[in-house]
Formats: sequence, structure tokens, C-alpha cells
Amino acid sequence: MRVFKGEVTALPPDKSISHRAALIGALSEGTTEITNFSGGFDNQSTLSVLKEAGITIIQQEEEAASGRRIRKVVIESKGLWSFHEPSAPLMCNNSGSTMRMFAGILAAQPFASELIGDSSLMKRPMKRVADPLRQMGAAVELSDSGTAPIRIQGTKELKPVEYRLPVPSAQVKSLVAFAALHADGETRIIETVRSRDHTEVMLDLETIMHEGDRIIVVPGRKRLAAKPFYIPADPSAACFIVSLGLLARGSEILIRDVCLNPTRAAYLAILSAAGAGITIENQRVIGGESIGDILVRNIAGIEPLQISDPQLVSFIIDEIPMLAVLSAFASGQFELHNASELRTKESDRIDALVVNLQRLGFDCEEYPDGFIVKGRMRIPSGTVVIDSFDDHRIAMSFAIASKAVGIELDITDIKVVGVSFPNFFEIIDGLEVR
Repeated sequence: MRVFKGEVTALPPDKSISHRAALIGALSEGTTEITNFSGGFDNQSTLSVLKEAGITIIQQEEEAASGRRIRKVVIESKGLWSFHEPSAPLMCNNSGSTMRMFAGILAAQPFASELIGDSSLMKRPMKRVADPLRQMGAAVELSDSGTAPIRIQGTKELKPVEYRLPVPSAQVKSLVAFAALHADGETRIIETVRSRDHTEVMLDLETIMHEGDRIIVVPGRKRLAAKPFYIPADPSAACFIVSLGLLARGSEILIRDVCLNPTRAAYLAILSAAGAGITIENQRVIGGESIGDILVRNIAGIEPLQISDPQLVSFIIDEIPMLAVLSAFASGQFELHNASELRTKESDRIDALVVNLQRLGFDCEEYPDGFIVKGRMRIPSGTVVIDSFDDHRIAMSFAIASKAVGIELDITDIKVVGVSFPNFFEIIDGLEVR
């Protein structure tokens, strides 16, 4: 039996907050210092495109009070229109966050630009990016299939709009907000279903509730003064370590300094309600974000997870792959609905999960917006090949099951974990009690 015990102090800094801190720093006047910036591939893509568009960025390492090395990013900018026309297409690699959110900024710049990505990103839908930017007055061209490359002819004369998000998307909400900062007047972004709110928090935007809708008010052409940012540990990364502890009986793991923003850490409440041994300690607020330590004790099993509420799905969209694998292995069952957004991620995550769970002997039924795991029909012998579909969250979800349960899996393209969690295996190996 495998047991995992110890304290985790080196989780990757939060990806979502790192992206936004860099983009907001590039829009601000003065020197922005970002402490504990993510070193993951996606966040480095954001820094890279900002540099290619004329922003001065310095990265350096410092020693934290805990003794570990952390990354500090310093950004020098002169405000909303500090960007220069890039000399070549801007490579976003695998980062949809980079491509979508930076498109909002480029739409307001008085030059032409083009955003491209790797083979995976170039297949992902981008019409939801183009539509609001066109309404605001930018000229945006996509491929015939509605994907990247995204070609933008920006303008300093963007119009304020009232934009209702057709589906919950923090990335689309953020790209509209970043564009709206440049517009000549006040923009209102309307959410029927709330998504993660880091952009609103970091920009200190006013939010209004009206007849069930959440309205984010973005003032146009407002000067942004540079300010420091601290990036807490990524709750999505923490989900993998939490699941490791819950799958391996007798484990006890303490995960330090995790972002507990309620739009990001809702999976903890789901697991607690299912009987998981999870406790939050040392909770406090830094820079408007709730931060705390997660203590995981495996003292009993968990009930099968059933997830269908659209609001909840929006909050846990990145954690669903791990939750599905956890529930399948812990209880033999899992049920998910209203999650069609999963089909537009780095892979079609619904299909990827069903394909791989079936290879492991689980009885699954797939739907357009989710799937059901009904039970386990057989336990395969020998090593099972798991297809990561070049998706970091798929790869890590099944790697956790392999480590916790002790099954042999051959996961394709496993190095893709570096997109968001470069020290994934180092942390897991350091927790195993031998």
C-alpha cells in the first residue's frame, strides 16, 4: 500500500493570477513588481508576447523567507498605449489564456498584429474572442473554421459596449475588460453565470447584481498606476495533491499558501461534502485574494461525485479532470453534466477522460455536455497506455491515479505537465513514504 505524507511548500504559483498580473502590469504606468510569478510554459508565453510587443520585462530569482527560490518579474510600462507593432506573429504556444486575453489589449492598439499558437491551440475556437472586439470597433479575422491565427487591426477609438457573455468564460470576460479599459466611455460586462473573478479583483472594478445577473463596470481610459502583486499557490495544482492524499489510504498532506478564492477553490467544498478529510488552516487575505493552508487526511472513502450545477461547473472547470478520475477510482462512479466548455480546452477533455477511463476498465456513457462512469467492468492486466492528448491536466490526473493506487500506466507526452506544474513529479516523489 502506498502512503503519502508531508508538507508541500513549493506548489506552482497560480497560473490565472500570474497571467493577469503581467497583463495589468503592461497596461499600468510605472514599475510593476510581481513576486512568486509562475515559471510554467503558459505564463512564460504571456511574458514572451508582451516583450515582442515592446514591453520591458526583467525576470530574476530571489530567496523567500522559507528558503526556497521564487521568481520575481519586474515590468516597466507607460500605460495603456505602451505597445509597439510586433515584427512577426506573436507565438502563444499552448496558452489559450495568453491568446484570448492579450487579444483584448491588441484590439486597442493602433497597429496590426497576429496571434498564433502550437498545433493544439490553433484548433481551439476563437469566435468568442472576435465577436465582442468587433462590436467595439476592432477589425478581427480568424481562419475559415473560426480558429487562430487571430489577425487584429487595432484602433485607439474603441467603443464602449454592454456585452452579455454567451457562456461563462473568465478569459472572454477578461479580454473584454482589457479592451474596455481603452474605450471612450464605460463598458458593462454581464454574466448570467459567474466565472472566476481575478480580473475584477485585481483591477478593483465595480460589480453590480441586477435581476440575477452580475454586471462588471469597466471605466474607459482610466489611468492605471503600477502596484505590486503577490501570486499565491495555484488551487488547480493543489487539487492534484489533494486527490493523491484522498486516493492513498493513510495519507496526510499539508499544502501551504494556496489561493482560496471561492471562484477557484469550490472543489474543496465538493470533496468535503462527499466525506473527504479536508481542513483549511491559517486563512488570511493578501492583495484581495483569500489564501490558506489545506490539510488532507485520508481517514475514510468518499462518496461518488455528481456535478451538474452550471455555476459550480464554471468554478471548477479546470479541476474536473482530476475530480472525475478521483471519483472513478475512489468510488467506481462519477456523473457530470452542463460542462460542454470542457470540449474547448487543450483537448476535448470529455472525450479524453472517457477514452482513458474505458481503457482502465470503467463503464462510461458520454454526452455532449458531460459523461457518467457507471462502475468498473474489469481491471486490465499489464501496463495500460493512457493518451494525454497533449493536455497537461489529463496527463496529471491519470499520473496521480497511477501513483496513489499503484497501477502501471504508460502516459503519452508526459512532459506536457510542465505547462502548468514543472515540479509535479518532484513533489509527489518527495511525499511518498517508502
